[in-house]
Order: sequence, then C-alpha cells, then structure tokens
Amino acid sequence: MSEPAALDLTGMLLVAMPGMGDPRFDRSVIFLCAHSADGAMGLIVNKPAAGMALGDLLHQLELQVHGPAHTAPVYFGGPVETARGFVLHTCDYQSRLKTLNVGDDFGMTATLDVLEDIARGAGPERAQVMLGYAGWGPGQLEGEIARNGWLTAEAHPDLVFGPQDADKWMEAVRSMGIDPLGLSGAAGRA
Repeated sequence: MSEPAALDLTGMLLVAMPGMGDPRFDRSVIFLCAHSADGAMGLIVNKPAAGMALGDLLHQLELQVHGPAHTAPVYFGGPVETARGFVLHTCDYQSRLKTLNVGDDFGMTATLDVLEDIARGAGPERAQVMLGYAGWGPGQLEGEIARNGWLTAEAHPDLVFGPQDADKWMEAVRSMGIDPLGLSGAAGRA
C-alpha cells in the first residue's frame, strides 16, 4: 500500500488556475481518485470528448443498449492512456469485479462490467464515462499547486455530475467563496 502524501487530496477537486500554461488543462476541474507519496491520479469532469456519445462507445463495445438512448457525453479524462476507460460514479453502484471507493460519495470503476450494467439500465444513478486520466509523479502535483497552477475544492456530487460542463469551472471556484473574475494567473509572494 502506498504511503499517504503529506497533503492527501484524495476525493478533492483540482481547479485549474488561469494562465497555468498547459492548454490540455485550461479551465479544467479534476476529481482526484488517488493521491499518495507515489503520485496522484484524477479524472477531468468538465471536458466532453468531441463528437462521442456514450451510446457510440457502447455500440463500439458491442453492448446491447436497453432503456433510454445514451446521448450522454464521453469525457476526456486526461492525457494519459487515452484509450483506457474509467467511470466516475455515485456510491450507489459497486462493480462485481472492482470499484475504488473514494470517500462516502464517489466510486471509480475501470472494468467492463460497469459499462455492461449501464447499457442494460442497471448502472449507477449518476456517472461520467471518461477516456484517459490525469497523472502526476511523486511530488509533481504538490509542486504545481505551490506554483499557483491549481486550487483545491471540496467535491460534491451535485457539482461533479450536476451543472453544465461549461459552468463547472466557475461553480467550483465559487464553491470556495472566490469570485472567478478576481483570479489571476500570476503567483504572488508576500
């Protein structure tokens, strides 16, 4: 088992600061599934993959879709292993194979059975399907936070699964009591 990081952000949101310098993460909101001394892994929750709906993905996997049409977007979860799928979901669902429970409100499943269950209408109440993830090596995320690249916020299901994707960044910033218009990309030192 990994040793916990001095600052354990597992289950928190990372909110990209303006001017962070990496266009892949511009205005990103990332749910951190794991954070330890070995690094961190998270999923971007506000960037739908262009031109891909959940129904398309289920069809590619040759899964029969029962119930309502799956027009939900598939998300760009991050730039690492973009062909690998992850499902971030509410804790009402547990995979028959393996679900990583993250706090009391979230689970993350990366096995095919969750997509099979979603296709037949027996999946989680709320979920986002992602391709790829965001990853950091030991100390890398802490360094980016220290350089003013990220803010951290509490993760709530209504924020992660609720607002329109284009509004999640502003809502995450507001959840910290900060006016998004007042944010600057320049780090300051007193």
